[in-house]
Amino acid sequence: MSRIDAKFAELAQAGKKAFVAYVMAGDPDFDTSLEVVKGLPGAGVDVIELGLPFTDPMADGPTIQLAGQRALEGGMTLERTLELARRFREDDQSTPIVMMGYYNPIYSRGVDRFLQDAKAAGIDGLIVVDLPPEEDSELCIPAQAAGLNFIRLATPTTDDKRLPRVLQNTSGFVYYVSITGITGAAEAQASDVGPEVARIKAATDLPVIVGFGVNTPEKSRAIAEVADGVVIGSAIVSKIGAGEPVADVLAFVKTLSDGAHQA
Repeated sequence: MSRIDAKFAELAQAGKKAFVAYVMAGDPDFDTSLEVVKGLPGAGVDVIELGLPFTDPMADGPTIQLAGQRALEGGMTLERTLELARRFREDDQSTPIVMMGYYNPIYSRGVDRFLQDAKAAGIDGLIVVDLPPEEDSELCIPAQAAGLNFIRLATPTTDDKRLPRVLQNTSGFVYYVSITGITGAAEAQASDVGPEVARIKAATDLPVIVGFGVNTPEKSRAIAEVADGVVIGSAIVSKIGAGEPVADVLAFVKTLSDGAHQA
């Protein structure tokens, strides 16, 4: 059982919804980023999504694009992102880490080498935004064979014909993108999200976690009410980008996680 599977089983047993936090690795610099990531479990984060900086982040809005630029300008690389995960694992062996990003840096490193290094660094799952199910043999199936969950995105445009293909080799959880568009662009509405989550859950036993367009404790709770959990990224990343002290960022994260856990 992966750390991700174990975490969701633990939450289900406790009758709790999951709170997932996204941060960009290396934003605004390695040491600050590591401090934030190390503080996330204490702020109520159940699963950490660690962004892999990339020069052409097509699914991301301005907030996360700028975070990636700051990280890259600070010398962040795929290797340094893995190093950040290794450093986190020195103190925490239980909180799952999902690396989220794009295929190009992984392809450049070589899939086999990347998977071996990611597993050794303590990465538990991957979300690779620009690899559709038609390319499963490229990374998804090798990742599962290496013991990493491969988490797929479903969206409002994933119809009933497409959904089985999306779910086919997905593991860990399903990430439902609540809006059409980029991160941080619009607000998710529980009334829209609920029926879509129910539709996906009718087709899979995996937890369905909702992200994009969730930015307040109230919204965190409302979305978690109609799903198995919620992901928040841009709202956290914007605090980091504004140069707020790590303690203040983590205090904000705690309000968001409290919202989800009250659902």
